[in-house]
Amino acid sequence: MAAIIMPCQNQPSAPDQAAAGHPRQLRFSEVESPDSDGHEEVAALQLQVGARLRLLPINDQIRELQTIIRDRTTSRGDFVFSADRLIRLVVEEGLNQLPYTECTVTTPTGYKYEGVKFEKGNCGVSIMRSGEAMEQGLRDCCRSIRIGKILIQSDEETQQAKVYYAKFPPDIYRRKVLLMYPILSTGNTVIEAVKVLIEHGVQPSFIILLSLFSTPHE
Repeated sequence: MAAIIMPCQNQPSAPDQAAAGHPRQLRFSEVESPDSDGHEEVAALQLQVGARLRLLPINDQIRELQTIIRDRTTSRGDFVFSADRLIRLVVEEGLNQLPYTECTVTTPTGYKYEGVKFEKGNCGVSIMRSGEAMEQGLRDCCRSIRIGKILIQSDEETQQAKVYYAKFPPDIYRRKVLLMYPILSTGNTVIEAVKVLIEHGVQPSFIILLSLFSTPHE
């Protein structure tokens, strides 16, 4: 897998997590300085997951959005609005991992500007049903992007994931894939989705997972 993208957040203590039902947040960001809080935890996580993990650096905006999403008194409208904003931030960082090519354009005043543009051949794939909530955020950034779908369900007792439906662009084997799934637990669903993509010819290095939360499986 090319990259895993999700927000980062300061963690509550273990008792607080158990009492409040909060999912554990992975804390790693490539932009954190060596003297930042939780540096040892960041280093340990990097060893476990590798440099492919990209977490949005913690800031007050992300903390506010996650606060609203976690608050059980939040109205449905505020929840959806905040979740969409958080999804947009993750999608934007995911797009930042895609390949660009250099190009030169002419400004309205006649000057040359050395810029970049997306390379062609990108698509999104949502893991139904929760992943579909991230589709609009991707379309808001890439209006014409093609989006495929995978339906995977896990057995509650064995946690074994099974693929029930998959529909992709016919040339997905040539594309870079933004795989959308907002909440990670055992990871079995994502593993099965990646297997299906590989079976359809997608190179593992062309798969970028976009997610919002990671919670340990008890």
